[in-house]
Amino acid sequence: MKRFLLTAAFAALSFSLLAQPNISLRPDRTVFFYAKDAKAAAKAVADDPVIAKKVETLAAPIQHPTTAPGPESIDQAGSITNISEYARMDIYQPKTPNGQMVIVCPGGAYALIATYNEGIYPADWLVKQGVTVGVLKYRMPNGTWDAPLEDVHHAFRYARSHADELGIKKVGIMGFSAGGHLAASGVVLYDDPETRPDFGILVYPVISMDAAITHGGTRNALIGSDTAWNDRAKYSMDEYLARQAQRDALVEKFSCEKQVTPDTPPVFIALCYDDMVVPPQNSLRFYEACLKNKVTAEMHMYPKGVHGWGFTLKEYGMNDNIDYCRAEFLNSLSRWLGGLEEMEAAKKAAAQRGGMFGGMPGGMPGGPRPQGR
Repeated sequence: MKRFLLTAAFAALSFSLLAQPNISLRPDRTVFFYAKDAKAAAKAVADDPVIAKKVETLAAPIQHPTTAPGPESIDQAGSITNISEYARMDIYQPKTPNGQMVIVCPGGAYALIATYNEGIYPADWLVKQGVTVGVLKYRMPNGTWDAPLEDVHHAFRYARSHADELGIKKVGIMGFSAGGHLAASGVVLYDDPETRPDFGILVYPVISMDAAITHGGTRNALIGSDTAWNDRAKYSMDEYLARQAQRDALVEKFSCEKQVTPDTPPVFIALCYDDMVVPPQNSLRFYEACLKNKVTAEMHMYPKGVHGWGFTLKEYGMNDNIDYCRAEFLNSLSRWLGGLEEMEAAKKAAAQRGGMFGGMPGGMPGGPRPQGR
């Protein structure tokens, strides 16, 4: 028995060592959203090597409960599966905060989350820019479509309520792939001013649930497969029609391009033309919706790099699919983050001019003008 325990302990140690990311950065605190006991929660997810020594919990009631098919686990690449009651956020604080915080949503088709390439690595870069970061380790839907979004809202409530302590004034959201869909959902499906992001960063995002352009795995994991929704044998006609209407309503709600309004915060979008996993039409539709609603938006589409390139910087020992334009991407994102306040002021000024003279598309003043002498 003793030998078995030693073997098991060695195996667990070996797994943890193998799972270490090629980076020394660790979070300053880890916040559990729903666990009653923070220390017990940290022990339950001890296989995750990226967790802070300082842990706390909101002990929030779960409005949208979901059950994972198995225990939480992490592989060598940092992909975590079966996050459920231990949904959490790892917070990274720069030495000199610049007033911005970004809540990062790693991708993984709503089946897992890639917490290294799309979590701690972007956190490392952002912290070096003076940005406070919260890497969200959110619940998978598992039949409860609002569960991931509930976690996003808790992340924003925590950030807003600790703004002075964290040295932040603006809180935005960033997401990759399916995490990009979650980030886009946060951008357009907020509940109140507290949960409304100040800005959004969408990297090769899934945007739409339209079957013609969506990522099938993401859609099926979030709202369920059409095969299940179209099952006629188990339901009466009225039940079947009600289910069809429910499915259509979910497709509408979670097609983020359809939920953009003039109140949508500014967004930065980046993707590659040759992405065969998530069709570029997702980003294009969202960008067009922003244009239609006069939402400040910037989009970069690079010619090659396919999908999933995240922050695979060479300094982490990774093969970078967009090495040829990585500097351009990072410089553009840094410049955009640094110019947010100026963009916001310019938009307000344009709106005031439009109200004074009568608006024209693109924010250009129209209507009668005073004649010069």
